[in-house]
Amino acid sequence: MKQNYDILVVGGGHAGVEASMIASKAGCRVGVVSMDKQSIGRMSCNPAIGGVAKGQIVREIDILGGLMGRIADVSGLQFKVLNKSKGRSVWSPRAQIDKRKYEKKISENILSNKNIEFIKGEVVSLKIKNGSIRGVVLRSGEQIRSKTVVITCGTFLSGVIHIGDRKILAGRMGEAPSVGLTEFLVDIGFKTIRLKTGTPPRALKSSIDWEKTNKDFGDVVPTPFSLFTQNFNPKNEPCHTVRTNLDTHSIIAKNAGLSPMYNGEIKGVGPRYCPSIEDKIKRFEHQPSHLLFLEPEWFNSDQIYINGFSTSLPEQIQVESLKQIPAFKKIEFLRPGYAIEYDCISPSQLKATLESKQILGLFFAGQINGTSGYEEAAAQGLIAGINSARAALGLEQTTIKRSEGYIGVLIDDLITKDTEEPYRMFTSRAEYRMMLRYSNTETRLFKKSQNNNLLNKQEVAVIERRLKDRNLIKTKTTNSITTKHLKTFQIKQPMPIKDYIKRPEANLKNVLEKTSNLPQGYKSKKWSFLEALDDIETEIKYEGYIKRHLQEIKKQEDNENLKIDKNTNYSLFSGLSKEAIEKLNFVKPETFGQAGRISGVSPSDISTLMIYLLKK
Repeated sequence: MKQNYDILVVGGGHAGVEASMIASKAGCRVGVVSMDKQSIGRMSCNPAIGGVAKGQIVREIDILGGLMGRIADVSGLQFKVLNKSKGRSVWSPRAQIDKRKYEKKISENILSNKNIEFIKGEVVSLKIKNGSIRGVVLRSGEQIRSKTVVITCGTFLSGVIHIGDRKILAGRMGEAPSVGLTEFLVDIGFKTIRLKTGTPPRALKSSIDWEKTNKDFGDVVPTPFSLFTQNFNPKNEPCHTVRTNLDTHSIIAKNAGLSPMYNGEIKGVGPRYCPSIEDKIKRFEHQPSHLLFLEPEWFNSDQIYINGFSTSLPEQIQVESLKQIPAFKKIEFLRPGYAIEYDCISPSQLKATLESKQILGLFFAGQINGTSGYEEAAAQGLIAGINSARAALGLEQTTIKRSEGYIGVLIDDLITKDTEEPYRMFTSRAEYRMMLRYSNTETRLFKKSQNNNLLNKQEVAVIERRLKDRNLIKTKTTNSITTKHLKTFQIKQPMPIKDYIKRPEANLKNVLEKTSNLPQGYKSKKWSFLEALDDIETEIKYEGYIKRHLQEIKKQEDNENLKIDKNTNYSLFSGLSKEAIEKLNFVKPETFGQAGRISGVSPSDISTLMIYLLKK
């Protein structure tokens, strides 16, 4: 076996990038194995980062030492906080991204890192000894030794692209699939599944009648993803919108049988919450139109991403249906939409650290775990990278709880509920979403970063200043609205600012301003200080909900701390249902809390399991 690494990362997508970068920060020697150096960090689908729940994930990646938010901030074309008209638990940052700039910056970070070495090749099998990983084997026959391995193959495992009746063996358009690794994983006992995802057409900018579209700008006062971004003054390039119509729908419905989604060619299950245009028209027949977003793929791009029109119909049908929209009368494609099928593993075979339950030192992250989306992949890559580095260094691994972050919800859902379709994160999946705001990540995860040495001294200093600002604002809210302000605030007697703020119409910034309680120099801090004001106002207004969350979390802690022997044979338990025995034996939950969240395990099964555990 040649060479010797602390960590080998298989794949250079969003998961692979975060895994390799965070491991390099720990001083580990990292090898990144990929078939194409030019594809590192590639944004293969939409030109955007963040969104509902995804924006929270990017902020969590950032506070845990990840790269995605920082590079998005210098590559953004437009920034917007979504859902500002709704409850604060669902406010989520999103940005349109210059793909070329983003990919270039990511690649530079990887290839210039002295602790990371790029290895051109395709992994087809693993070297395992006594239940522990020892390295990988490339298609060339070369064997590479490593203490740990992180597999982040994305959609490349046995990937097949579908455009109508055309089939192309590929991991992404124009890139060869990875063949052989799935078979190896199955041979050593892994359960795999087949999933499907898709992407819309890319249109030539000059073929669109822009006068017949509507402009959609970002926020006037933009919010960055990274807490470490300084002097934030990004572009505000518009996206444009159009709507489909009944003529568009008629053509699609008439030709739906030509879509491999409907004629049986595609066996993999697609994402329920990111449906193809064929799915939308079938499932929402009553809708006369659907909104499409026209997004530039880079600054001054001649290539436009038609967001909302994911499809695997034949190319001529895609063109014909879109030409029914006034702005698209002369539309020309640079690339048609397509669907892609690929292999992934059942993620319930992993621990909360993303390490395999059966092979020590082997980690999985990204779409190979059944997820969709850049952000979900990057989050998993980060956790797998942190834990593979700690395993290589002989340190205790770390996890994120459901109550600590969306990353914790993501991983816990994957390893307990498994997935039958590509998993996408939503705020509704997080039972503690009122506490998991994008604007309070430093209060939730800073200690985790410090305990695992994920931030450097300068970054720690930035977070400490933010926490100091928060404490200063909190102190100001304990001051009272005095007698001289009674008329201004239309109240009959003095009261603490924090009590007045609980009124729905009250705004913390305005109240502090009118009572001369805004700290000096706050204007120079711009977005950071304004964000802290908003977040503390949220804490005050939703104090009752947050207290309830904290009480629930405290109740659950005992269950999460109750460990279950990984060798437990649930078939020997009397009183468990057949489904529970099957699910528990397959998943092998690490804790009693995890057991209670497994699909198919009922409350009566949990009672039976609790009796057994208490006896032990």
